[in-house]
Amino acid sequence: MKTIDDFNFEGKKALIRVDFNVPLNEAFEVTDTNRIEAAKPTIIKVLEDGGSAILMSHLGRPKGQPSPELSLSHICDAVSDIIGVEVKFVSDCIGKEAEEAVSQLEDGEILLLENLRFYEEEEAGDADFAKQLAQWGDIYVNDAFGTAHRAHASTTVVASSFGDQKCFGYLLAKEIKAIETVMETGKKPVTAILGGAKVSSKITIIENILDKIDHLIIGGGMTYTFVKARGGKVGDSICEPDKADLALSILEKAKAKNVEVHLPVDVIAADAFSNDAQTKVMPVDQIEAGWQGLDAGPETLEIFKKVILDSKTILWNGPVGVFEMEQFSKGTIAVGNYIAEATDKGAFSLVGGGDSVAAVKQFGFESQVSYVSTGGGAMLESLEGKVLPGIAAILED
Repeated sequence: MKTIDDFNFEGKKALIRVDFNVPLNEAFEVTDTNRIEAAKPTIIKVLEDGGSAILMSHLGRPKGQPSPELSLSHICDAVSDIIGVEVKFVSDCIGKEAEEAVSQLEDGEILLLENLRFYEEEEAGDADFAKQLAQWGDIYVNDAFGTAHRAHASTTVVASSFGDQKCFGYLLAKEIKAIETVMETGKKPVTAILGGAKVSSKITIIENILDKIDHLIIGGGMTYTFVKARGGKVGDSICEPDKADLALSILEKAKAKNVEVHLPVDVIAADAFSNDAQTKVMPVDQIEAGWQGLDAGPETLEIFKKVILDSKTILWNGPVGVFEMEQFSKGTIAVGNYIAEATDKGAFSLVGGGDSVAAVKQFGFESQVSYVSTGGGAMLESLEGKVLPGIAAILED
């Protein structure tokens, strides 16, 4: 696996695919700089070698049309502040204007190209568009894990123009290594904590990881599909009754592979989906009509705690309750604390997937786990066992 450390960029132009798809407020100010900060080490390495960096990214979904509110010019100041070097901007990513800006770029400088998705050819993976992008750099660096599962022009197709002059940036290399640790090289016991609303959205992940793990903790809304499938009463809890056979087959497969499945035994139930609802603790399979399970109960958390603290490798994908409401956030916070404690004792912990990442950030666990993935869809597809096109393109000769 070629990484940026395998190259010296002195006198070279590095064409770097970054993921600067960051949120903006009404004043077009960046409200979350994490993705920019994550790309900094790769950009700095190029500059310190004595090279220059040409950054390309998308922002939002302009659907192949120039859209002033989605211009990357809005983030230029934020990128400059974070990198510590003034970033030049060009209001196109191909064509004469871009060619002139690239030709004037000197060693030690950074150029940010305009939003790639202003051209429909980007998402279409158009070969001619990719070739036009490729001419700007001597070495291609992919550091955008968040888009590595898309076979777009700038993430995949462009790599074919660089022969062996292509590599992973630090961020993408870290993402690959983190997933590899969970799926292949991690110390046992390996525990996967899967939450979220639906079994159907996690089935491929579950089936793919059963050969790799020792414990499977199931939490969140999908709990109730498993409970109902086993004959329990789930009241008004979220449930996929048509996935009962699927849930039972997962339990059978896990048993056959000697994977211990840990389902909640009690829940915090509420009489309405509201932070102000009446609540009481109920057995997970005896939830009364008119009530719904919205968080893991105290007995359940004790079971989860023991499993997590005994683990050496941990994957967390999905909260165990409706953490967005304070009254039902305690279970997710508790799981975060257990993972932080296990990590402190030497376990490797990987957090990925939109809601679990949001929870980790909201409750301040980011620095207490081993790695927080920057790519929601890309990470999920990796866990499903898919080879991501953006990664495959770098690995190909």
